[in-house]
Amino acid sequence: MVSRDTRWPAGTPCWADVSVDDVPKAIAFYQALFGWDIQAGGPEVAGYAVAHLNDRIVAGLGPKFGAPDAPSAWTTYLAADDADAVAEKIKAAGGQLVQGPMDVMEEGRMAIAFDTTGAPFGLWQGGKTTGVGLANETGALTWNEHVSWDFDTAKAFYRAVFGYEYQDVSGDGFRYAMLMVDGREVGGIGQYMPGTPAGTPAAWSTYFAVDDTDAAVASAVEHGGSVIQAPRDSPYGRIGVVTDNQGAVFSVITSPAPVSPAG
Repeated sequence: MVSRDTRWPAGTPCWADVSVDDVPKAIAFYQALFGWDIQAGGPEVAGYAVAHLNDRIVAGLGPKFGAPDAPSAWTTYLAADDADAVAEKIKAAGGQLVQGPMDVMEEGRMAIAFDTTGAPFGLWQGGKTTGVGLANETGALTWNEHVSWDFDTAKAFYRAVFGYEYQDVSGDGFRYAMLMVDGREVGGIGQYMPGTPAGTPAAWSTYFAVDDTDAAVASAVEHGGSVIQAPRDSPYGRIGVVTDNQGAVFSVITSPAPVSPAG
């Protein structure tokens, strides 16, 4: 378990939120699945809701702000000490800013961008809200990874923007590396495996820790979600990929040992 009250190190996945058409419907789903205490947001925050677990912030749920036909989706936010400076690096490296940087009241400063493989991600410069306050605990964020069709292009972009070092763990037909910040693993970056459906877009994936992956997948379906990938064993734990009751994709994992996004 990791609890934190200060800013996460720059480049660390530090926040995740889901954008949906119906926030109350999402609140009901995630309360049932993870036991989150979710405080519904008022009009002053456009209905954005913040989820708590063990009295610590763990995620956000909000309405879509893009095109009406945009899919419901989870967004990974990477920590920035200076969101404006990082935004300039994103543009210089060939990425595209689509929102911000902008202040979110006194909570922090954010931006949304697309990288050079087309994957969306966010920046978060912590203010009053420094990011998630709890990680690697049942029901909390435990891992984030970027997957695309172009492993080398993705690595070059994120190194240019965040200065990552990479610890390559690739194998037979498997290209993957750990994102390293100050010698610590903070996330992963990989290439789609052979057999992945053509046209699958590049994306950041969000993983939540659970005590029983099979039970969590079954619960997601029971509450209106669907199965994208049935539970399977991996060297890092048992993983299932599901959607919520509005189609947003995320993963659940039962880890054999803690997997830390930061120290």
